[in-house]
Amino acid sequence: MNANRSFVRTMGVAALALALAACSSSPETATTGKEPGKGTSPLAKVFQTSTPVTVPEGTEITVVTDQAISTADNRSGEEFDATVATPVVVQGKTVIAKGSRARGRIVESVSSGRLSKPARLELTLVSVESGGTTYDIDTSDTARSSKGHKKRNIIFIGGGTAAGALLGGILGGGKGAAIGAAAGAGGGTAAAAATGKKEIRLPAETRLSFTLSQPVTIKVKD
Repeated sequence: MNANRSFVRTMGVAALALALAACSSSPETATTGKEPGKGTSPLAKVFQTSTPVTVPEGTEITVVTDQAISTADNRSGEEFDATVATPVVVQGKTVIAKGSRARGRIVESVSSGRLSKPARLELTLVSVESGGTTYDIDTSDTARSSKGHKKRNIIFIGGGTAAGALLGGILGGGKGAAIGAAAGAGGGTAAAAATGKKEIRLPAETRLSFTLSQPVTIKVKD
């Protein structure tokens, strides 16, 4: 009988202790599992949800290049790194943050010819990073061409022809003029070839804008 009373008394004390412990815990800890003043718990981060947001076709993505690109040094098919310069916002949500990593490809790189062939550089974006995930994208190309120098070459060659004809006429009459004209034309062509190259050079941190040619769906954390 005494043993039973002792057992009941012990259980009562234990129950009272548990009740007091429950009352002393903060409401925030009891209801959310968070300590006061603390951020999201590691467990909550595991179950953090994300919402897929579709970035529509025609959306502009502006980047700055991380390195220099030129028609003299880079070839078609090479890739380059870039950084997103302005955030991409869709439906009030930042889908691609400023500073996100991006990657591009040189679609075409044509070095300048020495006479009438201008240089051409065509670039496109192939991927962009958001929330630690890399997404493949299709964009319009951005292209630049150097100015043609045909008129300048004509002046070089024509000037050389006239000078040669003048010198040949002084030295050998009509026949000398013809020979001098041919020689002068050759000299003018050589001068144009030596000075006519105009390469396209984009320094690092060049700002470029591309437009999505296909929509892309990106997961945005809630």
